[in-house]
Amino acid sequence: MDIHHGKIIELVIRREGYSISELARLAKVNRRSVYYWFNQQYLKTELIYQVGIYIKHDFSVEFPHLFKTEDFSQMSPQAGLRSDKAPPPDQHGSEYWKDKYLDILEKYNLLLTKIAERYTAEIESEIDKDLPRAGLKTNS
Repeated sequence: MDIHHGKIIELVIRREGYSISELARLAKVNRRSVYYWFNQQYLKTELIYQVGIYIKHDFSVEFPHLFKTEDFSQMSPQAGLRSDKAPPPDQHGSEYWKDKYLDILEKYNLLLTKIAERYTAEIESEIDKDLPRAGLKTNS
């Protein structure tokens, strides 16, 4: 069975409540790159290790064939992300508000997508009901 590195990393990041924007900033990549990682079945060991350091997570649990527990024992408490579950920092700098805005925007876009899918399904359902009454036949 092949494991999907990207999906595992995404699951850990989301389960722990970390910000995609903040991870991208620490990794010095854009958010699109982080989402690209999530779609990759295989990722370089170094990348998985760096993400583990950023989010303070021991990936030897998910990837025992790649890492040992000792690999992540040297994590510094200063390096890494702040979980969304943790209280916000005392001083709200521009990076904090930018990340907060981007997180809210991501959630809003997800909500819009769900609403659009539901609306499209309702419209298609109505069309399927109205076509037979009008004497028209569908190709399906």
